[in-house]
Amino acid sequence: MKEPAHRLHYELLTVGDELLLGLTANGHLTFIGSQLGARGIQLRRNVTVTDDAEDIASQFRESWERSDVVLITGGLGPTCDDRTREAVAGVLGQRLVLDPAIERHILDRFALFGRKMTPNNLKQAYRFERGEVLANANGTAPGLWVEQEGKVLCMMPGPPNELRPMFTEQVLPRLAKIGLVLESESYVQLRTAGIGESMLETKLQPVFDRAGPALGVAFCAHSGHVDCRLSSPGGELGPSEVAAVADECIRILGEDFVTLGDDSLAKVCADLLRSQEKRLAVAETATGGLLANAFSDICGASKFFPGACVCYSNDSRMQLLDIPECLLLQHGAVSAEAAVAMATGAAERLGADYALSTTGFAGPCGGPNENPVGTIYVALHAPHGVWSRKLSYPGPRATVKQRAVNASLDWLRRELVRAGNGATMPQKRVDVMQ
Repeated sequence: MKEPAHRLHYELLTVGDELLLGLTANGHLTFIGSQLGARGIQLRRNVTVTDDAEDIASQFRESWERSDVVLITGGLGPTCDDRTREAVAGVLGQRLVLDPAIERHILDRFALFGRKMTPNNLKQAYRFERGEVLANANGTAPGLWVEQEGKVLCMMPGPPNELRPMFTEQVLPRLAKIGLVLESESYVQLRTAGIGESMLETKLQPVFDRAGPALGVAFCAHSGHVDCRLSSPGGELGPSEVAAVADECIRILGEDFVTLGDDSLAKVCADLLRSQEKRLAVAETATGGLLANAFSDICGASKFFPGACVCYSNDSRMQLLDIPECLLLQHGAVSAEAAVAMATGAAERLGADYALSTTGFAGPCGGPNENPVGTIYVALHAPHGVWSRKLSYPGPRATVKQRAVNASLDWLRRELVRAGNGATMPQKRVDVMQ
């Protein structure tokens, strides 16, 4: 890099009234910040501005004066409120010129979808006269790249499905080529589950103490897992030395360690299922399809995931999962026995080795005194037995559902790790645990 990472000044401008009105979450900051962080860069500032041309020009002028790199998202589309390109061109003192190649791309994309291009779409075919174009394979507005006054400007379209592949496949490689980000990740990330942030630090602190002050440590708690990033900000420790510290941490964490990097719990479970040539089925009430969706998001899921049943009524439980009516009447639909029957039914009906089920009261309504809102029963069916756990997650409905999904995935992951190591849970039919 032409400067040490901590001295490079990066700023991100996110443009759009919808961001300031709260109609759209600013996911660009989360995504771009994490991508740059992995390459040794910390954003110095993110500013969200309106679609007003004067506001955009004013903020860009301020950011451009003090930055090495300015990244801008949004405002490159065809409508009257897309003003970023024109506002920035005025500050840079560059003309916008029509690019026939961009025009052809827009025409071809409309033809691909069998639609007629309206004249206002040509607005997207203009680029800076002394700039470059970043191809957009997922939309009509290209990205724009300018190197001027020893600085870099990169402008990207707002839709995430267009911005994210453009950033990872084009922007980061360009920045790396000219030495403005590291060529590879600057830290080792340990992903953990089933352990809180404070306990994680407590368990690993002796390792950190032995490594000394040259080791950089950062924690980030997410829903369902906690990440620990190890690095050497000053460069005193080489990659192999940081990796050795990570290995020691992994040994200490045992089953609480999920993976190196940022694979999801579902992805880790999927890899374990594939490697063991096992299949997983899912039956859900309380989580309403979220658990199944975690697996269907993974490419090639049909290799290990035959399907799922989302059953909200007793009739659907009986019809789809073959649960006896007498069991539901005796124990209730929200019970350890019902969860076990759901998991067993899913495994048998869908021909799976493993099955997960969820049933409970996600709130805000429902839930008797013995099973208040936030009570979730999760069951795991495995080749050697079936178990149920009673969980309590008071909170908003969406939070309860996501926590139940995370707990289910982590339970499956641990059982698959044990099975891969030749160790499994003792056989029993129902094991109810708080």
